[in-house]
Amino acid sequence: MEIARPYLLFLGDVHDALAAKTATGIVDWRKDWCIGQVRLDGCAADTGLADMSIADGVAAGAKTMVIGAVNAGGRLPDHWIDSIVEALNAGLDVASGLHVRLGDIPEIAEAAVTHGGQLHDVRHNNMAFATGKGTKRPGKRILAVGTDCSVGKKYTALAMDKALNERGYKSSFCATGQTGVFISGRGLSLDAVIADFIAGAAEWLSPATDDDHWQVVEGQGSLFHPSFAGVTLGLLHGSQPDGFIVCHEPTRTKMRGVDTPLPTIQQVIDMTIQCGRLTNPDIRCLGIAVNTQALSDEEAQAYLAKVGEEHGLPATDPVRYGMDSLVDKVATEFGAP
Repeated sequence: MEIARPYLLFLGDVHDALAAKTATGIVDWRKDWCIGQVRLDGCAADTGLADMSIADGVAAGAKTMVIGAVNAGGRLPDHWIDSIVEALNAGLDVASGLHVRLGDIPEIAEAAVTHGGQLHDVRHNNMAFATGKGTKRPGKRILAVGTDCSVGKKYTALAMDKALNERGYKSSFCATGQTGVFISGRGLSLDAVIADFIAGAAEWLSPATDDDHWQVVEGQGSLFHPSFAGVTLGLLHGSQPDGFIVCHEPTRTKMRGVDTPLPTIQQVIDMTIQCGRLTNPDIRCLGIAVNTQALSDEEAQAYLAKVGEEHGLPATDPVRYGMDSLVDKVATEFGAP
């Protein structure tokens, strides 16, 4: 799938910043690929890019309008369709990470045919996956897991991959969600895979490799989330991680979108080890990545010190403080590059 750049990011009228995490992730990791953002009235998210109309974006050189907002279930709101048709009429391609296929919407399909625009459904693929086999394969893998959804698993995996490479390890990032695919240019949205084949798809995504090569796998959902634990468990079994990093947001008390209490970090560590041993008996926790965005620097430092001491593990905020302490843990547990 070749998606033409630069991107014009469409945020719609989402009600909070987390709902625009696709656009935010692209800007944070690939800002040089972006021209600006399109926001409808009432939009509460902001990537920091220049606000533009679709016509402004075309004039500035945009090639593809990326739908950078998501919602529960990956649906496309009816009132966004006019903007997508407008983009196609203006000569742009359109890329989406939603569950709905753009070409299944008559108005969008007609505009694409009329104006020759490409429709990219990043969440979908035409691959046929085998069921997971659980056979141990060569190579080393790290998986980001979470106490909840939207706590920083993608950022943690990207930051860990970057830090490993900078330290001299052979490492690659394995995208398992639509934003990761936009950022890395390859990967697979696991939540769009039929349940029986999630583990097999994860095995395909992180295949056998050299013994000294690390694959850092983007996490999905949470083993404790009643909506998304299924994809989380399949990813855990299929990726067979040698090590995992627990991702956490410290100000939440309930899981996102449901009334379920947030699990503790220790519960996540224990459950991940218990379930992960099915396909990798040597699985271990490497550390804790905390999204401290809502805390002051002093509060963040104190919280990380407390959490690290409580669990006997390195704790950091990947964005604020980097991943050196977790790469040190990899060197201690598995050896230097």
